[in-house]
Amino acid sequence: MDDNKQNGPGNEGGGGNPWMKQLLIWAGILLALALFVGLINGRSTETAGTTIPYSTFLDKVQDGSVRAVNVGDGVITGTYSNDDHFRTYTMADPELTDRLRKAGVTINAQPKDEPSIWMYLLYNSLPFILFLGIAFFVVRQMQKNSGSGAMGFGKSRARMLTQKEGKVTFDDVAGIDEAREELQEIVEFLKDPTKFARLGGKIPKGALLVGSPGTGKTLLARAIAGEAGVPFFTISGSDFVEMFVGVGASRVRDMFEQAKKSAPCIVFIDEIDAVGRSRGAGLGNQNDEREQTLNQLLVEMDGFEANEGIIIIAATNRPDVLDPALLRPGRFDRQVTVPRPDIEGRVKILQVHMKKVPLAPDVDARVIARGTPGFSGADLANLVNEAALLAARKGKRLVAMAEFEEAKDKVMMGTERRSMLMTEDEKRMTAYHEAGHAIVTLHEPASDPIHKATIIPRGRALGMVMRLPERDQNSMHRDQMYAHLSIAMGGRVAEELIFGYDRVSSGASGDIQMATRLARSMVTQWGMSDAVGPLEYGDSDESYLGYSMSRPAHMSNETAQLIDKEIKSLVEGGLARARKVLTEHIDQLHALANALLEYETLTGDEIKKLIAGEPIERNDGPAAGMQPVPAAGTSIPKTRRPSGPFGTPKPLGA
Repeated sequence: MDDNKQNGPGNEGGGGNPWMKQLLIWAGILLALALFVGLINGRSTETAGTTIPYSTFLDKVQDGSVRAVNVGDGVITGTYSNDDHFRTYTMADPELTDRLRKAGVTINAQPKDEPSIWMYLLYNSLPFILFLGIAFFVVRQMQKNSGSGAMGFGKSRARMLTQKEGKVTFDDVAGIDEAREELQEIVEFLKDPTKFARLGGKIPKGALLVGSPGTGKTLLARAIAGEAGVPFFTISGSDFVEMFVGVGASRVRDMFEQAKKSAPCIVFIDEIDAVGRSRGAGLGNQNDEREQTLNQLLVEMDGFEANEGIIIIAATNRPDVLDPALLRPGRFDRQVTVPRPDIEGRVKILQVHMKKVPLAPDVDARVIARGTPGFSGADLANLVNEAALLAARKGKRLVAMAEFEEAKDKVMMGTERRSMLMTEDEKRMTAYHEAGHAIVTLHEPASDPIHKATIIPRGRALGMVMRLPERDQNSMHRDQMYAHLSIAMGGRVAEELIFGYDRVSSGASGDIQMATRLARSMVTQWGMSDAVGPLEYGDSDESYLGYSMSRPAHMSNETAQLIDKEIKSLVEGGLARARKVLTEHIDQLHALANALLEYETLTGDEIKKLIAGEPIERNDGPAAGMQPVPAAGTSIPKTRRPSGPFGTPKPLGA
């Protein structure tokens, strides 16, 4: 039985001890079972003994083996001379009495057993009473625990959290300082309501937390209740809606009745868009239940009856679909945006979650935060958990930086596919492809520094070059866009330079897609084309990370052709820049590709040392085959040239 439901408001028939009630119910059930078993056992003991045929009984009487008998209604029981018991069923035999007297058997006659009418009724009705009692008990428990019993459709499913379930404070919430500051006023009101009442101020009746999934909206609401030390009711928006019209509205009324008995308190409605969508959007009467529920919620939040001391906090990641009446002042007075954390926020969130994990000395939360742009609080918590699981799998006592790096790659790109079979030619082409990206990155001043390069397949990618920004970027400059275009084309250019025009693979499909999207955004949204001008030609929902290929209806054919021409010009410009860099630094391309073929994964520092001509040292000794890059003008040793069918490059454009 739920302690919170019993101890919280709205507990019907309160005042008694719930455990005593349960004890009495179970005692009654056990007593009924014992009585039933006793009746059955009593009837069976009356006819105890070994059952023998009637003919055998007559033979035993004749040979003097029977000492005494009890003649009852259709049953004869008795004892042998050796005190063994027997039983047989009588029949119409008028000579039986004479036979028994001649054999010297003691005869006892028993009257016909006629139980009282009350025992008869009890015996026959006991199974039905027992069944009805168990059914009533089960139905009552269902109504108390979930409010979804046969008579509990209209009961609220709000659950009150107590300190037993873990107190959460603002110390457990990191990375969203602005949202915390906006909600701090609610905490102060719950602690001291008279502070605001003296000046005529009224606390906001509701606060709507808006943010992407996993940013900490629910955690923030629990922290408010934990800081203020008040009851905290939680319910999901989908818990209001049922297939029966009027049930949701009844649950809203019941929820507010419970909250009034525990005021001041907080009512948290998660995913409020499930019940708070704009009214009138459906066809016919299919949304009557949801709209009635929303109407009742609007009345309870700001109607004729005042709900003093009840603060409604709701969370959603779809504020655009909410009904305008729900967002007006007097209901949800404040909309608090809970954004994805920046680099400083990610550092704080990582430090909160790392407190529960034994860390090695080399773990740097800032380096991890730099490599996780766009991660939410839930993503970072999952990252720390994955690192701990990886360390435990390896039998380590401390979680080192290597586990965090591996966990980050796993979360962002998927698990390593080391079992994937690749031929030597495919592996060599992948190495040169990723080396092309890396070399262009090193020679593009506006690019972010390289963090890692690998040719180990992950997810759908055969390899990758990861760049690590120094800080979070809220905008992107033109020179950075040009750098991204040339870096994206670096892999394809490297394949063309080394293996020839006819041996270029399809591995650059993702790079081409990314470059095309970036160029389209530059031309149609950001005004980066002198020919098109600073005009907006794309849809509002189009972006660098995803856009629709559909052309706006107002765009002419001439404009569309001009835009396509400018997009092609930008992408081909990146291709030319990448070709120039790799042609000038072909020796670095060979050196890095050979190093990737040998060690599969290189860090950014190792790549810089390799390009600078310094030997690379690892824990397992010098990296054999990772020779420094020769000085300019010297020939490259033949052992570092690609061998096999791709050994002779084909001229460009052939």
